[in-house]
Formats: sequence, C-alpha cells, structure tokens
Amino acid sequence: MKRTTILAILAGSVMEAAMGQPTSQPIAPVQTNTNAVKQASGHPTHSTSGLGTTSVSPSATASGHPMHSTSGLGTTSVSPSATASGHPKHSTSNIAGAPAIPPVPALEPGVSFALASYRKAVLQDIQYTLAFQIPAKKQDPISGTETVRFRLRDNKAPLQLDFKQPATAVHQLAVNGRPVAINLQQEHLLLPAASLRKGENNVTISFTAGDASLNRNDEYVYALFVPDRARTVFPCFDQPNLKSRFRLTLDVPSDWKVLANGSVSNTLRSGDQTRYFFFTSDPLPTYLFSFTAGKYQYVEQPVGERSAHFLYRETDTAKIHLSVDSIFLAHQAAIRFLEQWTGIPFPFQKVGFVGIPDFQFGGMEHPGEVQYKASSLFLDQGATKDQYIARANLISHETAHMWFGDLVTMQWFNDVWMKEVFANFMADKVTEKVMGNATFNQKFLLDHYPAAYGVDRTPGANPIRQQLGNLQEAGTMYGNIIYHKAPIMMRQLELLMGANAFRQGIREYLKTYAYDNATWPDLIKILGRYTPNDLEQWNKVWVNETGRPVFSAQSIVTRDRLSALYIDQQAESGNAQRVWPQYFNISLVYPGYDTVITVAAKGAHTVIPFPQALPVPQHILFNTDGRGYGLFPVDSALGTGIFGLPNGLQRAAIYINDYENMLAGRTYKPADLLRLFVKGLPAERDEMNLRLLSGYITNIYWEFIPATQRSQYTAMLETALWTALEAQEAPNNRKLLFKAYQDVYSTAAAQARIYAIWQDKKAPPKVTLSEDDYTSLALSIALKADTAATVLDRQLARIADPDRRKRLQYLQPALSPDSTVRDRFFAALSDRASRQKEAWVVTALYYLHHPLRQQTALKYLPQSLSLLEEIQRTGDIFFPQSWLNATFSMYQDPVAWQAVETFLQAHPGYNPKLKAQILQATDNLRRTQTILH
Repeated sequence: MKRTTILAILAGSVMEAAMGQPTSQPIAPVQTNTNAVKQASGHPTHSTSGLGTTSVSPSATASGHPMHSTSGLGTTSVSPSATASGHPKHSTSNIAGAPAIPPVPALEPGVSFALASYRKAVLQDIQYTLAFQIPAKKQDPISGTETVRFRLRDNKAPLQLDFKQPATAVHQLAVNGRPVAINLQQEHLLLPAASLRKGENNVTISFTAGDASLNRNDEYVYALFVPDRARTVFPCFDQPNLKSRFRLTLDVPSDWKVLANGSVSNTLRSGDQTRYFFFTSDPLPTYLFSFTAGKYQYVEQPVGERSAHFLYRETDTAKIHLSVDSIFLAHQAAIRFLEQWTGIPFPFQKVGFVGIPDFQFGGMEHPGEVQYKASSLFLDQGATKDQYIARANLISHETAHMWFGDLVTMQWFNDVWMKEVFANFMADKVTEKVMGNATFNQKFLLDHYPAAYGVDRTPGANPIRQQLGNLQEAGTMYGNIIYHKAPIMMRQLELLMGANAFRQGIREYLKTYAYDNATWPDLIKILGRYTPNDLEQWNKVWVNETGRPVFSAQSIVTRDRLSALYIDQQAESGNAQRVWPQYFNISLVYPGYDTVITVAAKGAHTVIPFPQALPVPQHILFNTDGRGYGLFPVDSALGTGIFGLPNGLQRAAIYINDYENMLAGRTYKPADLLRLFVKGLPAERDEMNLRLLSGYITNIYWEFIPATQRSQYTAMLETALWTALEAQEAPNNRKLLFKAYQDVYSTAAAQARIYAIWQDKKAPPKVTLSEDDYTSLALSIALKADTAATVLDRQLARIADPDRRKRLQYLQPALSPDSTVRDRFFAALSDRASRQKEAWVVTALYYLHHPLRQQTALKYLPQSLSLLEEIQRTGDIFFPQSWLNATFSMYQDPVAWQAVETFLQAHPGYNPKLKAQILQATDNLRRTQTILH
C-alpha cells in the first residue's frame, strides 16, 4: 500500500460556500454522535484547530522568558564540592532561613504528614552508623547497634524516632551520651526533650532488628524498605525528604557474600563469621538504604569506566552462560544513554545489583545494590524476543531511577509516581534507541495502554497524583496508573512542549534538585518556562483527575467527497465536560493506499476540514499511531481486513480498541470478538501483536464466555491454536501459541498431547521449553486432571535448583485434587508466615481460583476480602492488588459479585484506597453481570 501523509496545519473555517453546501452524512463504518453535528448551515460549537502537528517556538514568551538554545546541553556536574573520599558533599536540608516550625504533631502510628513536616523543619545533617549481626539460621534473632547523629533546630518537644517493633526489642538507649528510659509508643521511640539540645545530637541504640523486611531465607537475606519499612527493622526517621548518610557494618557467615549501597572498605574474619565494613553511602532516604547477604555467586565486570558487582543464586549453567554478560552490557547501555540525555554523570559511588529468587517486584532501585527478580534476568535459549526486550527495559527502568527518584527524590510519597513515570519513560527511550522508532512505538502502546485502561475504566480508578495522609498507606499509591498511564501522559506532555524544550526543562529540574527533594508542582513550574502552553490546565485533567475520554466522529460529505470530519470527546464517567488535550492519528483507507491525518484534539469539539475535499474512504481508522488515550470509534466493517493491514502498530491499536469497546458494550459481543481474533492467529506474524492477540483470546474465553457455554468453543480453540502454531515459522510465535494452547486445552485428545509433551520432555517442532516451562506444564496437568500428586512429585524429582524446588513444594497443596487439602492451604494464608513468599502466594491463588476450581473456591472470597487490610499492613507494596487480582480475575459467577457487594455494604467506612483496589480488581466481574447475565 502507498501511504500519503497530510502535514499539520491549523484548520481554518469549516467550509466556504464556494465549496458547496455540505450535508451531514456518516461514512457507514464509523460510529457517530448525531448530537455533535450541527445543521448544514454551520457548526459554531466546534474548534477549528484540530488538524496538525505544531512545534513550540523556543523564542521568548510574553512573560519575558529568554530564548532557549535548541542545541544539546553538555554534561553538568551536580556535585561541585567533594569530601576527602571523593563523594559529593551534601547538606540534607537548609535550616538557615527555614520557615516557622509547624506545631508538634500528635502521637499516632505510622508517619503522618504532620510528623514528617515537623521533622523536616527541625532536622538537618542526619547520619546513621549501623551494625547488624546476621546469624546463619534464619530463626535466630538479628541484633543491631546504631548511632544516629543529627542537628536539631528546636528542642522544646520530644522527638519521635520511628520503630515499628515492641518495646522489648530496644535494649539500650542513650541520648547525647546519657542513658534514657525506653519509651516506645504508637510505633515511635520518644527521645525526651530534656536530653536533646539545639545543634548537634547523637543517639545510640542497641536493639533486635525486625525480620519481615529483611526477607530472611535459609541461605540469604535482603533488605527491602520501600515505602516505609525501614522503621520495621531499625529506629530511624523514615520519610523520603530527610536524606541521610549511612555507614554500615555487617557480621555474616564467612561463606556468604554481601552487597550494599556503599563499597566494602575492609573485612575482618573471626572463625566462621566475617565482618564487612562499608564506606559511607551517598545521601539517601531511608527507603533506599539496603543490603543483601547470603550464599551467592559473585561476578565483577567493567561497565564503562566503572566496575560493577553482581550477586546471583542461579544454578542453570546455560542460563548463566547466556545471561551474565548481557546483563552487564544492558546496564552499560542504560547508563551511557542516561548520562547523555540528562547531561549528568552517573550520580552514585558504585554500580551493583543482585538477582533474587522470586523477588516481590521486577526490581528495586537501591543505589549500589539494585535488586532484581532473578527469573527476569536469567534467560535461556527458549526465551522469546519479548522476554529479551522486557529484561532490557527492566534494567533501563531501574538504572533510570538513579537520576529519577534517587538523585532527585519526591518530597512525600504522594509524588512517588514521579520517579516511576520517569523511570518508565526513560527506559522506553533507551528501548527506542536500541529497537528503532517503529518498534518502540508499538512496544510503548502494548506495554502501557491495556494496563492503564485496566484501571482507568473502572469505578475504582485513581488519579496519577493522589493524596496521602500517612506513610503507612504509601503502598496504596502504587499501581498501573502511575506505571502506565503516567508514561502516556508524559509522552503527550513531550509532544505538547516539543522534545528539545522538554529535555531542557528536565535537565534544569535534575540540576536544581540534585541530592535533594522536589514535588510535581516544582517540576511543572520549571517546564512552564520552556513552553507557551498552559501546563496548569493541562495538568488538571491528565494528572489530578481520573478516567479517560470517549471519542465519537461524524464525517461530512459534500458532492460525494469528504469535506470534513467532526470529532467530539467527553469523559467516560464523572464530569462529562472534561477534555484530555492530546495528539493522535486517523487513517483514511483507500484501495491500495491510506492517508494519515494528525489530529490535535485540544477541546471537546474538533473540526478537521479538507479544503480540497477527498474521496470517501473505504474505512476510517482512529488512533492508528497508538498515541491517543481513550475509547475510539470502531470500524466493524473492517472485519478480518485488520489482519491484512501492513503496519503492526496500526493492528495493535485496533486490537486494543476493539477489546475496550467490547468491555464497554459497544460494537462487539464477546463471542463475536473471540471468533474474529481467532481468525487472526495464523495471519498475525508480529510477535508482540501475537502475544496481545492470544492473551485477549484466552481472557475472553475464561472471563466472558459463559461457563455453561465454554465447552462449545474449546475444541475450536484447540484446533485453531495448534493449526496456527504449525503455520507460524518463527519459534517465538510458536511458543506463544503453545502457551495459549496450554491455557485453554480441555478435550481428552489435547490432554493426551500435553501429557506426552511433559512426560517425554519433547516440545513441539521449533519450540524450546525450559525447566520452568515443564514445571508450568506439570501444574496445568495437575489442575486439569486427577493426577496432581503423581505429576507434581515427578516434576519435583526433575528439579535440582533448591529455590525452584521449594517453590513447587509450596504450590502443591493448592493444586491438590482433594478440596479439603486446598481448604487447609487457603486457611493457612491467614498466618503471615504462610505469605512470606508473595510471588508464590499469588501463583497459588491463581490455581485455587481457576474457573475449573471455582465452585469449591467461592467460599474463600469473603475471607479473602477480610484479610486485605492485614495484607496491606504486612505485605509489600504490590501484594494487596496482586492478592485481589489473583483471587477475582477470572470469576463471572453472580455469587462472586454478590460477595463483593456484601463486603462493601457491610464496611461503609472502609479504607477508600483499598476499596478502590477492590473495585479495580473486580471490574471485569462487575461487567460480566451485564454482558452475560
């Protein structure tokens, strides 16, 4: 097909009389909003500035802001002075000239905003000297000693030091060299005013460390303190805007390796224990202080001009051989790109990272000791292209945090999204440089839009920027809105400002707040200097409000020629008058070619005039560049023509929009969309698109085809998936289709096929299956047959890696064919000790609540909801949402929805953020009550 592109122009008046009197005539495939189109005599309510891409002038604005150069900026040093050790000198706050001291805060659990504000006003130059003695046996306690030094501006009131442990965990306490009584209340160790003095103070403490956030395993430990868990391990000022320096000592078994924020300065071995001394860290908030110790393998390689340190426990020699060098190279590429883009050298004293089995997140950005989920790093010869891209993106994300989040940190966790949006945004830019623009645009669409829509379309949607009264609820700030809608928003902001102006603004922001803290308004203020656009108004709807727009369109045809398009947008829910200013493309499809129009939808009503008039197209396709955010009109007449479109990005955007319209009850019913997507399996050769398409197919099959009718589709799906697998040439595509087949298979013939593949360890032609893949097959067989004990025991015997063996042993009761065994397993989850490995718990819940087991699992739902508050208190940041998603994601039974409604009605004062997460996780269940019943 030949493509032509209509360049950006500001649209003028709709049509002149000389062009002929237009008539309102929709092109058949396009869904229209008849109220949006006025009579032929005029269309006064529509803005006429909808067409085109505009560039922001860098010249001076009316406010007098000086012209900014469009050339690249050089590298800027953010540490103009240094200590003797060569690390940047830094004062953690500027007390001189500080504002009035806020009122002394009330004593309450957690870290309230009032407490954080008070301490920020009175504290300066905080330094921690910490020592932990870590025994080999995880059941033995970890003892700790600590000296906290700080300058105090006012000593008229007791000072609260956070420690979420019983008072018996504190053994000795001295303030400024004098012992004081241990007074621990409401999770705070109270330092008496009489013992404090203005200026320099020091506090020494002997204590027993809390275990949970040290993640103790039989052979390793790792400290994970985000967002407010440092206080569960040692007494501290646990808030992000009190950056401090940490000097750490660790006593560990001599056959263990260690890694921390600072480099090792010295070691001292005594018997079977070794003491490690570390250099003082760079300035860090408490949530970024971290270390790990255990039976690891150690590798050191150069990353540019630095040496990088890597600890891991992987035992698969093929994975190690194929992965280790690539992991170092990915870090090197990310650091090089970010140094060039930001103009700031790598801002911390060392590069180090660790691969942790079944880590709670994809990664965590502790400077000098980045923690990764090991399975995301170590790939084998059977890994798909998507897995390789995901690894590179993960490493780029965590590396970007060194500048965004670690160098410049949010003042308060309501702005935690800022560090995450920039980490994702910059990781995407690294990916773009490696993969090229076309592949990047497609990946950006697939990575972010479905995930963002999955929350933003629900009654529990939250804005990007939220309110937070106490850090003990900071974990509820996290979710797909900050990880996925925020990068979409940031991309639209870059389009609005222009890439160069945006980059200059970000560079100024990083330089201004280096080794300090900042807020979103601080950043908007700086960016506003580089654009004439009203960022405050733009910010209101994109950042501070929830939801997405719904677009409708009307074509205007004059004398059998397309003379204009009218495009309207309104909010999907809430205030219908809200407008999301944004850019996206529309494709007018003709035989053999298409014409692409760039739309600047800056108002509720947008007119796109065609002064020369165009032939009436066969199809009008919306958001074909994937940049637009919202629900767009569907051209259902395109049908299987989707799969013949030559542009993979176009196809991906249409797949997503079709699915979203199905959920909204527009255009497609689930069974119709399922049949359409199945027809695309042999034709869709793009791996990223095939993953999306096969995922939608399995999702519709399990969630939106009534359980009583599902068997009518099973054989068709099995045949279609296997036939498509054989028709595809690319091994990765074949593997994706095999995974989808594994998900849906049910007939006796398919069961025999899967069992033979597992038993003989003989994968389909051109498909490579790893040990993890065969374990996954064994779990599927156990789920769908009464042979759980035999199959899983045999698979366990095949596994040598101790960490993977423990995982399978944990999962076995959740797969038992005996419902009483499953009942006992679920009941045990009420005990926090049974939830220590959160990734294992989430996998077990998937099997417990699988549609094939739901009749015996419905009774778990009320207790699952009742446990949510405890899970939020005791689990890591993503666990509450993961718990809910794994529990509710595949239910469609009205009884399940009734359990949700009953719980919410019985708890009218329930935590609003947790309520929102419930509504997010159960949105598909809610929709099935209308779609299916």
